[in-house]
Amino acid sequence: MTIDSESLGLKVGFEIHQQLATKNKLFCGCNCEEVKDYQVSFIRKLRPTQSELGGYDPAALFEYKKVRTIKYHASDGSSCLVEADEEPPHQINIEALKTALILCLALQSRVVDEVHTMRKIVIDGSNTGGFQRTALIGIGGVLKTDSFNVGVQSICIEEDAAKLVSDDGSIRNYGLDRLGVPLIEIALEPIGGKPSEIVAVAHTLGRLLRATRRVTRGLGSIRQDINISIMDGAVVEIKGVQRLEQLTKVIEYEMLRQHGLILVSSRLKNDRKPQEIEIGKKIEDVTDILSRSPSKIIKGLLDKPSCRFKAIRARGFAGIISFEPYPDIRVGKQLGELVRFYGLGGIFHSDELPSYGITEREVDAVREKLDISSKSDAFVILGGPTDRLDQAVQAVVQRLNAVLNGVPAETRAATFEGKTVYSRPRPGAARMYPETDIPPIPIDNSLVGPLSSRVPLSWDETVKMISHKYNLSRRLSEQIFDSNYFELFEKVMGTLKKTPPKFVVSKLTEDMVSFERQGLNTSVLTDEIISNTFKKVEDGIVGKESVVLIFERIMKGEAETVQQAIDTLGIAMLNTDQLDEIISKIVEDNLSVITEKRMGSLGMLMGRSMAILRGKVDGQKVNALLKTKLEEMLKVNQMSPADSDSKT
Repeated sequence: MTIDSESLGLKVGFEIHQQLATKNKLFCGCNCEEVKDYQVSFIRKLRPTQSELGGYDPAALFEYKKVRTIKYHASDGSSCLVEADEEPPHQINIEALKTALILCLALQSRVVDEVHTMRKIVIDGSNTGGFQRTALIGIGGVLKTDSFNVGVQSICIEEDAAKLVSDDGSIRNYGLDRLGVPLIEIALEPIGGKPSEIVAVAHTLGRLLRATRRVTRGLGSIRQDINISIMDGAVVEIKGVQRLEQLTKVIEYEMLRQHGLILVSSRLKNDRKPQEIEIGKKIEDVTDILSRSPSKIIKGLLDKPSCRFKAIRARGFAGIISFEPYPDIRVGKQLGELVRFYGLGGIFHSDELPSYGITEREVDAVREKLDISSKSDAFVILGGPTDRLDQAVQAVVQRLNAVLNGVPAETRAATFEGKTVYSRPRPGAARMYPETDIPPIPIDNSLVGPLSSRVPLSWDETVKMISHKYNLSRRLSEQIFDSNYFELFEKVMGTLKKTPPKFVVSKLTEDMVSFERQGLNTSVLTDEIISNTFKKVEDGIVGKESVVLIFERIMKGEAETVQQAIDTLGIAMLNTDQLDEIISKIVEDNLSVITEKRMGSLGMLMGRSMAILRGKVDGQKVNALLKTKLEEMLKVNQMSPADSDSKT
């Protein structure tokens, strides 16, 4: 279902976070590389701290209430005592700073006179010290797109978060190899329009970043946080969008969700008088009532230690919790998302009961205990460990109160399907305070001036340059530049002389997309594997058709190296005599078809030949040899009809 974005007053603001292609991390000399094996681990519990103004950030308090233990894993070379927060940070990475300054010049932003590093409170475990270091580099500016210009709010550099390895609900495991990798953060001013037009802005900014040749590529290297609002609603922050194709779906879903909540609020206020609406003034323990229920879900929860059930009265909410203005948009679903962050599996509410094995008798008993007599009143039931239950109850009460206002300001996370789920409250100003371990860095023309020559070309100029250099069409030039393999493509082409660039581009773009649609993990194909495969083609060891076969064999885990894939597939190139023998045999076996269809049999013969020779011989070579043999045979047959008849 779609609705008109302009009529809803849709506004979207982007915050793009892009990893920078520096050798070392932002505040130490460790390498920017992900590792598979960790040698060291340690445990922390993080607590919120006051800002310089004495306040506590609401997002930090929310994370603290989850009471999780954090276990960190480290490896030599990719992390040190700085990542463990056992040593002060070193001086800022000058290459990362230069990249930020280049982007300031490209976006016409005003560069700050001094760079002051700040601490941003984050206690979800992704930073060992409970904060992320960030520094403002530029203010203002403009991003020029094909349709319109978009204002730039700020340009910052900051350290990336630790890599979440696992989370079982009580212990979170993080890898420190990613913590401290330099990021550029570019915040754009909110814009309106259709979701597809808005996504084009993010696409343009991504191209500008890649044009610098100073950023990394690949899934996870760029993340988009989106601030979305509609008319009469609050600003909602969506974090963690990694793919552009996911971005359009997220914007469309969130627009529907927010409008749906406004419709829910309108229905509640239109159907009920203000005095008829009351949430949370009556909260009762209903464990004794539900303990007699035949429900398997209830019995399963009660088998867990210290599990209790509490019910919340919500006057005036009958029919509201399950009201679905758009498919899958319900207050009940929003409440279920919320309590999962407290370790609870979900909620029960009166709009859907009796159900799930809970009988009418238990429903009536809960109503009686909550003193509910009106048909317009509702209740919500939560079950879980005592230490988390009370916190979840208060969160549900606050969320039900927020229904009156429509859209609550909050932070949500993007799902792979393009939807959003509740994450935490919106952070406030109390999350920032100065980093006292890093002195300010003055910025003057001696640093900025020489960087003006490194400002990247425009998008059109970049595409024209690629097209001219490699003799590619504009479409192929755009495809390879927008892919994650452009730098690798240029490196590979520097080693090849006979292999056409067009062929290499098709393997690195269209075929890679095809692999991903099949569910294959293309990240297994390292730069070394890809380069080595094309070198085998260049040296005549395997045919062009072998590239896909080799890639598939490695991605399926049936080979670890290119040579292993070649050996197991049996696709080593044939010599001229071997090829001639196989083609001659195929021609001889299909003489009747050749006599009937003459040159029209070439396609059939080609198919049968490639079924045997795929990956062992270049297809063009097979086609040329078949065509020659056919022409010779038909010429002979025309000269000696009797001979031809004898053969048929």
